[in-house]
Amino acid sequence: MADDKDKNDDDGKSKGSLVTKILLFGVLPLMTVIVLVVGTLFFAGVLSGGGDHAADTTAEDGTGDGEDGSHEDGDHAEGDGEILPAIYLPIDPAFVVNFASQGKARFLQVTVEVMTRDPLMPDQITLHMPVIRNNLMLLFSSQSYDGVSTLEGKETLREEALEVVQQILEEETGDPGIEAVYFTSFVMQ
Repeated sequence: MADDKDKNDDDGKSKGSLVTKILLFGVLPLMTVIVLVVGTLFFAGVLSGGGDHAADTTAEDGTGDGEDGSHEDGDHAEGDGEILPAIYLPIDPAFVVNFASQGKARFLQVTVEVMTRDPLMPDQITLHMPVIRNNLMLLFSSQSYDGVSTLEGKETLREEALEVVQQILEEETGDPGIEAVYFTSFVMQ
């Protein structure tokens, strides 16, 4: 009888250890994978949780007419006022131009970066980089030493550079594409 009791305890332990093994090696890894996949999809924006349907209601012609015929207000950016993060794209290598000033040869080295919020725009900027570099080179070389030696002159040059890049992108893509041009290095000699 004692042997029967020990045998029943072994069956109970083996059943308990079998359940533990199934939980540890089957269910737990499966749940971990599910949590990781759902978390990745959430952070990637596939699972937004809020049901943002603003992009779905925009007409194909870009007028902003929704399915019900109403027109979106101009006060909101795309995605119910949600502002996309800034994307900075360097225009490498740095520009080095020379210009004359009072009979002396002067040099200007400028490192330029552009800022956009459109995730598709960096590819467009890269595609049209030869035209962008050419027109910026012409702009920088047309400056005078006295004109860009002041803070106001540098700011005016930065605004002109923005207009040059936006004009190129507008002509090539139909969208000005960038919001700002920044000089991350500006050396005159």
